[in-house]
Formats: sequence, C-alpha cells, structure tokens
Amino acid sequence: MQDTTLHPNSQTLLSAWQRMHAASNDGPAGPTARDHPDLVARLFVIQAASERDWAFRTAGAQIESSLGRQLADYNFLGFWTGHDREMLGLLLKTVVQERRPGIVRASAECLTGERVDVEVILAPLAQPAHLDGGSRVLGLYQTLGGDHRLKGRPVWRHRLTAMFPPDVRESEPRVKLVASND
Repeated sequence: MQDTTLHPNSQTLLSAWQRMHAASNDGPAGPTARDHPDLVARLFVIQAASERDWAFRTAGAQIESSLGRQLADYNFLGFWTGHDREMLGLLLKTVVQERRPGIVRASAECLTGERVDVEVILAPLAQPAHLDGGSRVLGLYQTLGGDHRLKGRPVWRHRLTAMFPPDVRESEPRVKLVASND
C-alpha cells in the first residue's frame, strides 16, 4: 500500500487512521484535516447489513453531489457491477478481518460518458461493545483530476482499475543490543 502514490486527502485519512490505531506515538504526526479543508465533505461511513449489502450510514456533501443522491441506507456496492462488485465485497471483508485499510482506484462514469478517476480509501472502524450490527468502515471518495470533468453530472457507474488490499506483512522483530561489563 505504501508503494502507490496517493492523493493528499487519502494520505491525510490514512495517517489519521494509523494514529488512532497506533500503540504508541513513535512516528511523526503527519498531515491533518485542517491542511485539507475539502476532506470532510468526501468522507463516508458504511456498515455491513449482509455480505452483499454495505449500507451508507453517513456521507459528506461532496460524495452525495458526485453520486447524485442522498446516500443514507443506500448500498455502497450498488455503484459497482459484475465482478467489480464481487471483488469490492471481498476487499471489504478483508479490510474488516485484517483491521487495516485498503485502497481502490476506479474510473467513475456519468450517463453521458464523461469519466474521472477516483480513489477510495476503506478503513475499518472499531465496533463499540454496546452497539449491535455489522462491521463499520470509514471511507474517502476522492476524485483525481477534478470534479469539473463530469460537468456537474452525477456518477452512475464505477469500473475498478486497481485494488490495494491491506498490507498484512508483519514488521520485522526489533532487537536491541545491550552490552554490559558486569
């Protein structure tokens, strides 16, 4: 996942997610939402209602504008078709199981054929013990190259161009060498 070039908003969200889930504050603070004022309007939360239904619980104004509708209770997988839908469902399952974020790159298309590339970050959220229901995922829907390319028309279909599943490589053990003259 670190091998891919990400949009600054994507880097900010991933940095914030890592800080929330880090056991210690060893690393640098990283970018913040204040550095990217358009970030919040592109965030969304989806929740698993079933294996094939990930309902939007909340969505920012920019993603609702890009997709042309209010998204509450709408199935996130409904914007994907065929094998893309199946692969995205598997990615969501992996993100939740591994408790690490995944990245999706796709081509978003409106009915008149205009296209724009998008980057979607999917990061698992901790499930509070008092809440029942399916797993929740925080997402970022970021257009690459500008929303203006869609000419104000809503996206109706996405086509996957790349998926970067969670990086589950274990970090190498650290050995500390201590010398003593005793």
